[in-house]
Amino acid sequence: MGASELPEWARLNRAHWDEKVPVHVASEFYDLSPLRAGEGRLYPIEESELPAVAPEGWSGLRVLHLQCHFGADTLVLAQRGAEVVGLDFSMPAVRQARELATELELDDRSRFVCADLYDARHALPDPGGFDVVYTTWGTIGWLPDVAEWARIVAWFLKPGGRLYFADGHPAGWIFDDAPSDAPAAALDGGPARFPVAAYPYFATEPFAEDDDRDYADPEASIAASRTMEWMHTVGDTVTALIDAGLRIDFVHEHDSVPFRMFEVLEQRADGMWAWPQTAWLPLGLSIAATLPEE
Repeated sequence: MGASELPEWARLNRAHWDEKVPVHVASEFYDLSPLRAGEGRLYPIEESELPAVAPEGWSGLRVLHLQCHFGADTLVLAQRGAEVVGLDFSMPAVRQARELATELELDDRSRFVCADLYDARHALPDPGGFDVVYTTWGTIGWLPDVAEWARIVAWFLKPGGRLYFADGHPAGWIFDDAPSDAPAAALDGGPARFPVAAYPYFATEPFAEDDDRDYADPEASIAASRTMEWMHTVGDTVTALIDAGLRIDFVHEHDSVPFRMFEVLEQRADGMWAWPQTAWLPLGLSIAATLPEE
């Protein structure tokens, strides 16, 4: 589908993510030095949970990474022996992923495809071809139809294949940073402004945003700042996967995320961002599911 044929939300979001690619590649947030040293790591949540998804390790598994951005996490799994395919709607991201794969000498175990997620079955006609579908951090919130997303996941999985999903918790996404003139609460380490409720949890219409900030580089300003995002409740996401024929293996809620979701969050020793004192609300959500063999 050409750019002129895309709906407005897809054009806006693609332009936004196209511009982010060089910012992210150059940022400290996406530290590629462990990957380049042959010791790529995922975030602590994934590292702790993925052994349940691939209990015998990644060697020989076929993995589809949906919304893979510029392929850093995709190539971590390739380093561990998986045969990986990354799919993303941003051509600059896909080009960067291919360059990184070549640099790391992982071309033989990786392939990157540029396509909108909803065109994935046409761009990659491989039904039932994957042992694992992997998708994490900043994914379904950019998609209007979570039920179709779940059907696409199921379409690509082999019988017995598994999905691993991790993202920001929708209970967290209802908030936004408090305005600078809001009163601050006294906490150990100084005053802080807690986020305020800004978006309805059960929203069915997209949220139109105009924000030039970037989570990976506080100094960056993104010119293509207009985006459209959607709220998908935990119930909607889990039910979509069940309706698509998958069996839910676990649903985990987490008190941290790998990015600074709100200004009040503090970075822990493991690099994750969490509430400064009490874990007020979940910040992260992860789901594993299996396509039954019968």
